[in-house]
Amino acid sequence: MLQAIVKKGKVLSTEIPAPLVRKGGVLIRVVNSCISAGTEISSVDITKKSLIQLALDQPENIKIGMDMIRAQGIKKTLDRINGQRDGGKPTGYSVSGIVIGIGEGVSKFKTGDKVTAAGAGLANHAEFVDVPELLVTPMPKGLDFKEASTVTLGAIAMQGVRRADLKFGEFAVVVGAGILGLLTVQMLTNSGVRVIAVDLDQKRLELAKEFGAELIINPKSDNQVKLITNYTNGYGTDAVIFTAATSSSKPLSEAFQSCKRKGKVVLVGVSGMEINRSDMYQKELDFLVSTSYGPGRYDADYEENGNDYPYAYVRWTENRNMGEYLRLLATGKIQITKMINSTFKIEDVENAFEALEKPEKPLMVLLDYGLPELNNLDALFSHERKVLINDKPVTKERIGVALVGAGNFAIGMHLPNLKSLNKEYELIAVMNRTGHKAQATAKQFGAKYATTDYDVVLNDNEVDLVMICTRHDSHASMALKALEKGKHVFVEKPLAITSEELKPIEDFYNSEKKNKPVLMVGFNRRFSKYAQEIKKHTDKRINPLFIHYRMNAGFIPNDSWVHQDGGRIIGEGCHLIDLMTFFTGGEIESISHEELTPTTDYFSSSDNKSIVLKYKDGSVCTIHYFANGNKQMPKEYMEVHFDEKTIVMEDYKSLKGLGIKVKNISTSTSQKGQFEELKELQKCLVSSNEKWPIELWDLVQTTKIAFNL
Repeated sequence: MLQAIVKKGKVLSTEIPAPLVRKGGVLIRVVNSCISAGTEISSVDITKKSLIQLALDQPENIKIGMDMIRAQGIKKTLDRINGQRDGGKPTGYSVSGIVIGIGEGVSKFKTGDKVTAAGAGLANHAEFVDVPELLVTPMPKGLDFKEASTVTLGAIAMQGVRRADLKFGEFAVVVGAGILGLLTVQMLTNSGVRVIAVDLDQKRLELAKEFGAELIINPKSDNQVKLITNYTNGYGTDAVIFTAATSSSKPLSEAFQSCKRKGKVVLVGVSGMEINRSDMYQKELDFLVSTSYGPGRYDADYEENGNDYPYAYVRWTENRNMGEYLRLLATGKIQITKMINSTFKIEDVENAFEALEKPEKPLMVLLDYGLPELNNLDALFSHERKVLINDKPVTKERIGVALVGAGNFAIGMHLPNLKSLNKEYELIAVMNRTGHKAQATAKQFGAKYATTDYDVVLNDNEVDLVMICTRHDSHASMALKALEKGKHVFVEKPLAITSEELKPIEDFYNSEKKNKPVLMVGFNRRFSKYAQEIKKHTDKRINPLFIHYRMNAGFIPNDSWVHQDGGRIIGEGCHLIDLMTFFTGGEIESISHEELTPTTDYFSSSDNKSIVLKYKDGSVCTIHYFANGNKQMPKEYMEVHFDEKTIVMEDYKSLKGLGIKVKNISTSTSQKGQFEELKELQKCLVSSNEKWPIELWDLVQTTKIAFNL
């Protein structure tokens, strides 16, 4: 499919693998999408800047970059940043189209429905989009696709009007007569509010007057504050709704000065934020921010998980705002056609964006994808989900790899390691739910193709190894599916998040099927040079081990996804359990744990635990996994005690022995064994007699221990 991608100051029509429909999602064949002139042009301008310019504009990102350099080194950090910039990013967040696929759990829509959709990163400028149900609204009968494609901008304007909370007969000043401003003018006049419009463009002001503004003001020639004060009988306006986009603080200052005592300013657009206290203090003004389309925005539980807010308590959510805007369009209460100046085909998206950067730029530009044949929706649903990146021949001397899930860890760690091991591994495919991420990652690391369809990977005979780096809740099912197809599997930890997920994998290996593929879980710490050096000495012990491990995991807000899908102990603490088994080399005898009982809900008991593992050989291993520590303290620390000897490992950066001579190892960054685990896996895969890097009983035991904590 074709999708608009922003790259180095240009917006290009790019061939991208089309999406599948997710659980809780709606797959839409887009007919029209609306370009947001302010927001999207600003995003394009950002991509023109150098790394130095970006750092100067956003100094808070310098610290993030320095933290990455300390953790990963300067080369990996720069490679990652440049890779993201070279890959570009999607744009767009307002579309209309036809439903061609329904995800599991969706009940409000059916194939063939005419709908609109919203959401940055979701309702992109693309031929096909997969959008969660609560960001999709049905189109009223008789409404044109072009008009309906403005739904997101309409909902943004509506939320600003709701935040102003004006009554019949009150005054409102709308600063900025762009798309949002002109929609705001119409909504206010429909509500019986008396409107004053302010803009530097006289043509737009005339349109505002046509839409119901009683007074129009051009600051180039008019004294805004005096005119507004005079027109409102000397009192000032009840509210200002600021829809303009500017880096200057002057328009915002004048907005405050235009208000009556106890008035309010609602920021919908963008402004310089150097606020003069005297503009607000004497009048005791309220300054409010309107967040996008309304309640639900930026709430993953609402948008991604589909949990709607109760109608009685949250009357106007983002979805309800979208629906109400469409109703006003359909009934003619809001006029949009006069604001639409140009329509470009998606193939011509570069010219569409260039038009918006010209001095005489159009007010509103739409993209057109063509109206599909409604009697052939099944064919649309079977659209191409694979894009060839290069046609290089595959050499069977190397292990063919398909990466599934192009997340930050895979891109920052596994793919660079595979690239370094290019004599052993060959990257065949990158599969990701979002096509752009798959395509950009495949291109960056030289994969043969990109896809959004897991079955494409599983049915590819050139793929020997499937590397699964998706969200935790999909690991077990995807691993099993690949194993059943005869593919070797490397799955990032955890292997599974419930016993019910783990059992089918155990059953697969307990079956009588011959030549079963290799299963590897990314328990990398045992492969680090630090763990390997410790193991040389602990294997010579006379008596059992006493090991203490501390992980200063760091606080993560309780609404983050990492607390879901099994939580942090199953998702990360499993690393430490595996490492303990690696050193003891035996089966578990007993498990016990205690957890923090927080006084407030800020911290969670689930990621603040003290764990004691007793092994059958008599060894005792304690793990302190906590999220309430200070980040300045190193993340990981281990003491290994045996036979009056002690080995201390600091954050996989240094090693020292007390009463024992160990190899002097020291590294500037944490070396946790991710590179070495891939080397060990390769040895196993090319040798029929080589045992697995981690044996099956060991993988299963670690996973089951985590379930019990």
